[in-house]
Amino acid sequence: MERLEETEPARFTRIGEDAVRVRLDLAYLGTAFHGWARQPQLRTVQGEVEQALATLLRTPVTLTVAGRTDAGVHAAAQVANFDVEQSRISRLNRAGDFESGLAALQGRLNGLLSRGSEAAGADVVVKSVRVVTDDFDARFSALKRHYCYRISDRVETNDPLTGATVWWSGAPLDVDVMQAEVNCLLGVHDFLSFCKPREGATTIRTLEEARVERTPAGIEVHLSADAFCHSMVRSVVGALVEVGRGRRPRGWIEQLVGEPSRAHSVPIAPAHGLTLIAVEYPGGDEWADQQKRTRRFRSLDC
Repeated sequence: MERLEETEPARFTRIGEDAVRVRLDLAYLGTAFHGWARQPQLRTVQGEVEQALATLLRTPVTLTVAGRTDAGVHAAAQVANFDVEQSRISRLNRAGDFESGLAALQGRLNGLLSRGSEAAGADVVVKSVRVVTDDFDARFSALKRHYCYRISDRVETNDPLTGATVWWSGAPLDVDVMQAEVNCLLGVHDFLSFCKPREGATTIRTLEEARVERTPAGIEVHLSADAFCHSMVRSVVGALVEVGRGRRPRGWIEQLVGEPSRAHSVPIAPAHGLTLIAVEYPGGDEWADQQKRTRRFRSLDC
């Protein structure tokens, strides 16, 4: 789950005259990845994409991402950006035309990524490539992240076709009770009971949507916020399932919010049921201002 460095000063990277900032929109199946963030000797989404970009552009590339998903977590709409000299993109086209080179980048990038996949097909795909201004930051310019956690509470044998993206809980769940419980999480709260805190960072977040619904495919938990702490979504889902199974009484989640503490030992739902489904941004003229707002240290008093 993505973690915001909220104690960082508001600084903006300005790119050189020959450089451009490129936005990538990606999707990936997290099963075979050790999360987003680059790690030595481990296969990660960032590592695979940066290596493919470096091969094509013939220069090291560092990605800034909207949300650093954990090992096993999927993304239908991840966003990242990087800076590179225009000439390196232009060289991807024989005529040396920048726009044609940019158009070629997506196809060539996906070609390289598919070769490195451990799955039958590509498990990470670049859906679009576009140039943005240097006011854009995939992480700090974002307004909201939208996550969906999928659960099946069928008691029959698990379906192998959905096993990689759905948590089979093995027991019936009361969706109405789960929805009633999740409502108390809306708004600004200290989510320490649901987070792995990081030194120097706050666990205060603003949850803007919290919805539990039964669909023909199973149960979906939708959570949207300006940002999420480490393991926050999976901890919220783990708590909801405990109440939905009847293992915890109604009002337990409200207690967790009212008495924020790691001592509650809230269970964490498995990673494979979680998908980042969207990242929301303001208009281009507001990217810089949104960065400043996001980097502010949060408190319950503001």
